[in-house]
Amino acid sequence: MTIQPGQIYRSADPRDTHREPIRITAYDGTNRADVVDAYSGKKPRSILINSLHTSPTTKSGTPRRTGYVLEDT
Repeated sequence: MTIQPGQIYRSADPRDTHREPIRITAYDGTNRADVVDAYSGKKPRSILINSLHTSPTTKSGTPRRTGYVLEDT
């Protein structure tokens, strides 16, 4: 998976419908990426990249309930 500024991720938790998606603002190849709320651009923070996933399901096929899933662009 290539993490790039501008990518948008949504919460993987199906119960978390009110949380705004996040947008990557910076990533330098370390274990953290800088993000903000995707639409408002507010709440800058840093998150662990192991929370970012390309697929809404795990390797075993079960739906993810934690982290963030890359939105189709």
